[in-house]
Amino acid sequence: MTFLYKINKKGATAEGCLTAADESEARSKLDAKFPEGSGVKVLGMERVYVATTRNSRMSAFKGRPLAAECQGLSASDALKVVEFSPKKAALIIKKTILSALANAENNDGVRNAADLVVRLCVLEESVRMRRYWPTARGSAHPIARRLCHCKVILAESGKAGKGAKKSRKGAK
Repeated sequence: MTFLYKINKKGATAEGCLTAADESEARSKLDAKFPEGSGVKVLGMERVYVATTRNSRMSAFKGRPLAAECQGLSASDALKVVEFSPKKAALIIKKTILSALANAENNDGVRNAADLVVRLCVLEESVRMRRYWPTARGSAHPIARRLCHCKVILAESGKAGKGAKKSRKGAK
C-alpha cells in the first residue's frame, strides 16, 4: 500500500510517498525517517492509489493544462473531462486514471473506486530522443523528440483537502 504524508519543517510544508504493508508499519517508517529531535513534524498521512505511465511520446508542456484541469475532481468526473477532450494528452491521462482505479480495486480491494478523488495529476518531462535534420553543405540541425511521464494519485473523497474542486456541472 502507498501512503501520502505531509510534514512541516521550519515553517515549510512538504509531501512525500512511502510504501508499507499497513498503516502501523508506515507510521514506524515515518518515525524512523523523522525522529523526535529532528525538528520535523508529521502533519498527516493518508492512503493513496498511484499509477504511472512512462515514456509517452508527447511533450509534457502540451498536456499540463489538461492534467491541471483533472486535479481535484472525482475520478469519474475526471474521466468525463478527458474523454471529451480532443488533445493527445487526454488518451494518456485517461489510461493512467483507469490504471489507478484498477490498482485501487484489485490490489487494495476498494469497493467504489469511482468515488476516489484525483489528488495529483502531473505530466513530467522524460528523456528526449535525439534526431538530426540534414541541411545544406553536409551539416545537420539537432531535433529533440520529447517524451513524458504521467503520474496520477487517487485519494479517498473524504480526505480530499481544502483545495479540492467540486463537480464542474456549472462550469463552461
